[in-house]
Amino acid sequence: MAGLFLKLLMRSQPFRLWCSREMLSAPKYRPFLACVTYSTSNHSNKENQSTVEKLCKLSVDVRKVRRVRGWVLLEHETYVEEIASLLQQLGADETAIARLLERCPEAIVCSPAAVNTQRELWQSVCKNEDELVKLIEQFPESFFTVKDQENQKLNIQFFQELGLKNVVIGRFLTTAPSIFRNPVENNKLMIRLLQESYLNLGGSEANIKVWLLKLLSQNPFVLLNSSAAIKETLAFLQEQGFTDSEILQLLSKLKGFLFQLGPRSIQNSISFSKNAFKCTDHDLKQLVLKCPALLYYSVPVLEERIQGLLKEGVSIAQIRETPMVLELTPQIVQYRIRKLSSLGYRVKEGHLADLNGTKKEFEANFGKIQAKKGRPLFNPVAPLHVDE
Repeated sequence: MAGLFLKLLMRSQPFRLWCSREMLSAPKYRPFLACVTYSTSNHSNKENQSTVEKLCKLSVDVRKVRRVRGWVLLEHETYVEEIASLLQQLGADETAIARLLERCPEAIVCSPAAVNTQRELWQSVCKNEDELVKLIEQFPESFFTVKDQENQKLNIQFFQELGLKNVVIGRFLTTAPSIFRNPVENNKLMIRLLQESYLNLGGSEANIKVWLLKLLSQNPFVLLNSSAAIKETLAFLQEQGFTDSEILQLLSKLKGFLFQLGPRSIQNSISFSKNAFKCTDHDLKQLVLKCPALLYYSVPVLEERIQGLLKEGVSIAQIRETPMVLELTPQIVQYRIRKLSSLGYRVKEGHLADLNGTKKEFEANFGKIQAKKGRPLFNPVAPLHVDE
């Protein structure tokens, strides 16, 4: 009877609703950041009142902490005062500290010793403490991921020896922290492969350092690729008829993202573009060299952008003439066409080059067109030369 009752209870709607509520209210799994910064053995089901009181004393909105990282408040061992003191020593004021701990409350479960080591690592590429505080405020998750600190140290030294400026390395620490968790030997191996690839494609010894530093500055994630993937992509492009100099051109224009594309992805994009533009292999290659994004964007993205242009009255012939327009989203294209139309622009008759460029470039071009349209046919303040 007991078993039958239990089965009936589990099937009932009130029981299922109760279970779902319990699951929703249960603490969420700890994110990766938390897992690497402290031991999870001190976890309980009750909030640590000492932690809550210390956070309140710092004017931290504990309600926000409960919403974003409620599990932090359940830890027996936290370092609220120590972390706050460290940030204060760097020059962060009370408001900044409170805001930072609300956004990244897992900071209080990091070992003070590990955070201090992290501070020393980041200070090795920061001009001063003011700059360091600003970086921590903007990217607290990156700063408080105190893992693989020996790798971080060795990679920072390697990048400095390579010639990267500290400001660039600092940007990497905040936006691409995963490359510092790579063993330094892996990064060195990838750098050597990139240098060899550049030289094999016809690049010169004199320009190799400038080329490499520019590539890394634009896309540090290129270091996370595998050597096999890079070699496979280069071999595939050569099979497609691209010369070494053309591949080097594509690599530079795509900022190294070319290596993050597999041969299958590139092949799909090439096949789609060839069919969409009804062109030969040679013509398609010229289009790709004009607009390398044809290789980078997936088929669904290319299809959406072409369809968006066609709906605005643009012809396939116009797109072939100015393929760079495919780098713009349909929403941006629509906005720019409407804006140019206010000046009498007709998309069917106009040149799509007027739509191209960054937002700043487009606005500058629009201003020139607007000024030209509003220019009077004669200068009204010029003296009239008439016979008396």
